[in-house]
Amino acid sequence: MKAKIDKKFIITKRAGIYGMVGNIFLLMIKAFVGFMSHSQAMIADSFNSAGDIFASLMTFIGNKIASTPNDEDHNLGHGKAEYLFSMFISISMIFVASKLLYDSVVTLITGDKLQFSWFLVMVCIATIITKLCLFLYTKHAYTNHPNILLEANMKDHRNDCIVTTFTLLSVMLTLVNIYWFDGIVGIGISLWICYTGITIFIESYNVLMDISVDDKTKDLILDIAHSYSEIKNVEDIVSTPVGDKYLVFLTIALDGNMSTFDSHELADSLETNINGLDKIYKTVVHVNPV
Repeated sequence: MKAKIDKKFIITKRAGIYGMVGNIFLLMIKAFVGFMSHSQAMIADSFNSAGDIFASLMTFIGNKIASTPNDEDHNLGHGKAEYLFSMFISISMIFVASKLLYDSVVTLITGDKLQFSWFLVMVCIATIITKLCLFLYTKHAYTNHPNILLEANMKDHRNDCIVTTFTLLSVMLTLVNIYWFDGIVGIGISLWICYTGITIFIESYNVLMDISVDDKTKDLILDIAHSYSEIKNVEDIVSTPVGDKYLVFLTIALDGNMSTFDSHELADSLETNINGLDKIYKTVVHVNPV
């Protein structure tokens, strides 16, 4: 178990570093070409890359703190740092999206025309390829070592592939004198960034506010408990998040005539079996005699 946890943090660290390097490269070329061609969609995309750099940095820092082992002051470790820094990422995304939405609406109203440039086309293609590679890498990492920091980066890379494809379409449409699509794409990019930021914020907020374990995992816990014929009833299940896993407190009813040794042995066995579930960090079983 220890090796698996360590590997998760190593993979997340790499994802943060790769994201920063890739997004710094994209920011430079997008900003230069966007301001040279007066493309609101490309300028919006460059701001998005700036936000992506911040997101990758928060991923790196949050992962470093979350990987710190438990100590006397933090008995359950530092796993919630993942969600705290994910919240920072979401707030920055919402802030950037609001500014870009305003600029895009103004551009659409004033009717500023996008100047076609093959540099714009090349930047779009370079962005799509770079982000697709980052998305595939992060998706693979998230599949094997799921956590909210990897999830946020994976969604961000995926979104960038989609919105940059639409930016490329808006550039190509200028060849047939369709200019309004550029402002529409700028608005779409802004709304997409905002939506992604809100969903990440809600998920982070729920964990930081100690949301309970999901119903599917709760049913699995009950199934394990009910597999013991000695357990008369499961009286209570209480859970709290610890990083991407949960600490579970379980109260069970056993025959009052059962010896203390046997009841504790059963409780230990139940804890071990529940701890084998993917989302469980630790289980504490309390026994009530009936």
